[in-house]
Amino acid sequence: MRILVIGGSGTVGSMVSPYLAAQHRLTVFDLKPPADPACAYIQGDITAYEQLAAALRGQEALVYMAMGSLEWDTLAGVTSAFDINIKGLHLALMAAQAAGISQAVYTSSMSVYADLGGRAFADESPVPDALDLYGFTKSLGEQVCRNAARNWDMHINILRLCFPTPDAQFAAVEPGKRALATAASDVARAISAGLRFQGRCQTFMISGDFRGTMVNMNKAKALLGWVPKPY
Repeated sequence: MRILVIGGSGTVGSMVSPYLAAQHRLTVFDLKPPADPACAYIQGDITAYEQLAAALRGQEALVYMAMGSLEWDTLAGVTSAFDINIKGLHLALMAAQAAGISQAVYTSSMSVYADLGGRAFADESPVPDALDLYGFTKSLGEQVCRNAARNWDMHINILRLCFPTPDAQFAAVEPGKRALATAASDVARAISAGLRFQGRCQTFMISGDFRGTMVNMNKAKALLGWVPKPY
């Protein structure tokens, strides 16, 4: 499958792209080039619709994993969070629809919930309640996806990722703490599954919590055929 990965040069994109590239033809759309020089690359700004539209021509699916500035306590960080998690996402989905693309994956975050480490999740139904800028704007991005799916007849799968971690580092995490992290290869498998599943707009929790002690991922198992590897 030909996929445009928006934000593929970022932290999470750099982790998962090698695994995705083994199954798909990736093109990274980002302000900076990807770590892997062999990966096709288009330099672009996600708030520039014409750039997005040009990059999406000839693609079959979209993966949106842009993150932006981490300086969320600054004015620049606030602007970046809203531009990337809301405005840029809307423009990307609009451009995808115009290019005839109906399949997309949005990498959201379990950070849409407050007090993530102090609670358990039986399913995806609790309403996001994060007050911090990152979690709040990621939850608004989920609303952008739901609106786009209804308005433009798209299939957009929302993956609430839980601290993506390079496989080598994940293997060293104590088993009792793995509920709050996900191996990069497992994230890539979840993205691939999300690119195949057509269910209008569905939300899935994605975590390395194989035993389901904090995160029950029965929905991902039932609809995506995905479970984390039993490390």
